[in-house]
Amino acid sequence: VYVDIKTSDIGGYVAEAKQVVKAQVQIPPGYTLVWSGQFEYMERAAERLRIVVPVTLLVIFLLLFFNFRNITEPLVVMLSIPFGLIGGFWLVYWLGFNISVAVAVGFIALAGVAAEIGVLVLTFIDHEIARRRRGGGHLSSEEIMTAVFTGTAERVRPIVMTATAIIAGLLPIMWGSGTGSSVMQRIAAPMVGGMATVTILSLLVLPVIYGLVLQVQERKIRRCTENELSN
Repeated sequence: VYVDIKTSDIGGYVAEAKQVVKAQVQIPPGYTLVWSGQFEYMERAAERLRIVVPVTLLVIFLLLFFNFRNITEPLVVMLSIPFGLIGGFWLVYWLGFNISVAVAVGFIALAGVAAEIGVLVLTFIDHEIARRRRGGGHLSSEEIMTAVFTGTAERVRPIVMTATAIIAGLLPIMWGSGTGSSVMQRIAAPMVGGMATVTILSLLVLPVIYGLVLQVQERKIRRCTENELSN
């Protein structure tokens, strides 16, 4: 039986059809029911994505670890990825796109760019913290947050320029209507929506989170120093 559906959610249609057939159709002995068609390609692609996505996140984390040489900062940078997912999912939903392989590819590309923006923010905060430590001594909570604000302010223009260039480069794809444009739009949509939210949240929320982490680390260093002096 050939079925031609109007929606692009082939996997969802097949899953619902299987439930309806199982509940309402009694298959006689000796008969076999097999579901075949384009959704099989989607299932194979989904199986590959279950491997590719975790591997991608692991590679990003390892690269961040080799860059910062600790666990804390890579974990903070990885928070920029959910910041990008927020805008990506909203734009995909607003455009009426279903989650597909093309959309997943767009989110994978977005994850790399989001992590890059997080690295830029944290790197300049670290430079500002190091500059303020050159005189020796410990930094107060106010000094840490001031350093966080100063370091983030130095990266506003480069980050906004990077996000603007990426979005501007993808907008012609979003407006295209030629052959293959439907696939390219689903790849570009997560990038366009994600770059908007990751830029805003990485400049507003991520520095605050990292500032709180730095304050906790500073208190631990201060306690260790006091214990050594008392001993």
